[in-house]
Amino acid sequence: MNQICNDKELSKQQLKSKETKAKIFKAARHILQKKGYEELSIKNICEEAGVSNGSFYHHFKTKDDLLSYYIEEQPSINPDLLDLPADAADAKETIIYVYINYVRYCKELGVEFMSNYYTPKNQSLNPLIRTERSYPIITVENYLKKCIDAKLIEPAHSLESLSTDIRMIVIGNVFEWCLKQGKTDFEGNMRRSLRTYLDGVF
Repeated sequence: MNQICNDKELSKQQLKSKETKAKIFKAARHILQKKGYEELSIKNICEEAGVSNGSFYHHFKTKDDLLSYYIEEQPSINPDLLDLPADAADAKETIIYVYINYVRYCKELGVEFMSNYYTPKNQSLNPLIRTERSYPIITVENYLKKCIDAKLIEPAHSLESLSTDIRMIVIGNVFEWCLKQGKTDFEGNMRRSLRTYLDGVF
C-alpha cells in the first residue's frame, strides 16, 4: 500500500516538474520571439514564467541549456526507421527524413524564435558542448556510424567531416528561411541540398 502511494507521489512530482520546465521554456520562447536573445536573461525568464531562480536552476544549468531543451520537444523519430538500411539509397532517404522532421518543427516554433535561436551567442548550438539530448545531428551521426560499421555505405569523407558538413547545410537552410522571413521553400531546399551533398559522398 505504501509503495503504491509513493509511486503515485513520484508521478505527481514528475508531472509538476514537467509542467514547470514547460512553463520556463514557454517564457523563454516568448522573450526570444518578442525581444530577442539579448533580453533572454535568467531573471527575465523567471519573471515571465512566475518561478524562482532556484526552480530554474533545478531544471537547467544555464539559459543555453534551457534553449537546447526545445530539441527534446521535437516529434520523435520512429526507432525502427533508424535500423540498418537496405542500401545506400535507403540510408540517404532516412537522413533526409530526420531533417525534414526538424524543418517541420522549426516551422511550428516560428521564424521569430528560430531567428533569435540561431545566434553565435547561443552555446547550445556548439557541437563541442552538446548534452546527452537527442539532437538531430547526433541521431544522424550515430546512424551513419552504424551504416559505415556494417559496410553498407563507404563515404568519401570521415564520419566527423560528414557530420560537420551536414550540420552546416542544415544551419544554412535554417538561416536562409529566417533571413527571408519564412518566404522560402524550406522543406524543398533542405531536401534538395542534403540529397545533392549525400549523392556526392556515398
